[in-house]
Amino acid sequence: MTTPDITPVPGKKVLVVDDEKFVRELIKIKLGRCGLTVIEATNGLEAVEMAKSLKPDMILMDVMMPKMNGFVACQQLKADPDTARIPIVMLTARGEQANQEQGLASGAADYMSKPFSPQKLAELVIAILQRAS
Repeated sequence: MTTPDITPVPGKKVLVVDDEKFVRELIKIKLGRCGLTVIEATNGLEAVEMAKSLKPDMILMDVMMPKMNGFVACQQLKADPDTARIPIVMLTARGEQANQEQGLASGAADYMSKPFSPQKLAELVIAILQRAS
């Protein structure tokens, strides 16, 4: 089943990085309905390792996580030629303008604040994946 008003992008892999299992599951269900494969990481360090080995088409990254925060993980991924072209969207409860600017400065393609609309998130993911194709 697809999500209404969203053109599926089958065969694409999205790495969802969040230390909250509920958030990862919600995103996995929503993006799965769009034909996307979702892989999960629970912290920034794990995300960097997984991105290097699995080469996802896109990354959704929380900011406040254990071991390595999302800003640092994003900077590391953007500094590595093997992962620099992967679009990253920061998805976080830190919605202040300064945090958004820091996320974009670290290399993120976009920034979405929690709480978020799963529909709007899916639309953003699909739009970014279509532009990147």
